[in-house]
Amino acid sequence: MTQTEENSMSMNEPPSGVAQIGIITKYEMRNYIVARRFFLILGIALAFSALFTFLIAHNGVPTDLGGGALGFYFGWWGGSVNYIVIFSAIVFGGDAISGEFQNKTGYFLVGNPIRRSSIYIGKYLAAVIASLIIAGIYAVIMLLNEFYYYGPSIHWQFDQSFVFTLVYLISAMGLLFFFSSAFKTSSYSILGAVVLFVGFEIIESLDSAFAHIEPWFLLSYGSEIISDIFISPYPAHAYVSTGDIVTTPVTMTIYNPTVPEGLAIMLAYFAVTSVLGLIIFKRKEFN
Repeated sequence: MTQTEENSMSMNEPPSGVAQIGIITKYEMRNYIVARRFFLILGIALAFSALFTFLIAHNGVPTDLGGGALGFYFGWWGGSVNYIVIFSAIVFGGDAISGEFQNKTGYFLVGNPIRRSSIYIGKYLAAVIASLIIAGIYAVIMLLNEFYYYGPSIHWQFDQSFVFTLVYLISAMGLLFFFSSAFKTSSYSILGAVVLFVGFEIIESLDSAFAHIEPWFLLSYGSEIISDIFISPYPAHAYVSTGDIVTTPVTMTIYNPTVPEGLAIMLAYFAVTSVLGLIIFKRKEFN
């Protein structure tokens, strides 16, 4: 316990809101270590890294986009970091709030002079920080491989892609915290989140084949800028003929969000789901 916490207790005054958030964040991070959730996601990231390292060493550098460093980024980072973000959001955020109801641990938190908003924000920050550490380790391993094949330089496209990944992370985590607040059972909140992410991909595929409407309402669509930034020139919408289904010719529309569109979609998800999740948590009773 820090000196500030001891002074606050000695004066019989609860810590400030910022201090409460810090305390919740610290102990939530500790819970990730004790429960080995952090090591689970880190293990997945390291497994991805080992697989890519082996495949590149065995088969040569990827030829996506004509090869080169941008093709390397596109094939490694752009093709896999979304899954790291989704796994992190599900494991760290899926039961962050619902678990407090299911395991009855929330009674010990709300019974103390601590704001519910501090609990929510502290848990959210812990989940984002833990995920960002893992994503950072994943990026370092990728860059070490890239340095080996192309020399010690980082292209600006990767800098932007990493920032886009961070925006996607806070958006996905906000969405998972919303689901976690909406349910009092961890299995329901986690299952709902998994179905939602799978549903995003299915809806986007069906839309491209039949509806031909830009799927600006899907979080997965906005996150495509993470990989699209490595394509030069930046991809525009495209129309691809896929042949006939029975007797009807089918043309798929390949939509690609611009960078401003992708950021706007992800930030909108973050703002809306984070606020709604906090409101639900504040109003939900422990009974």
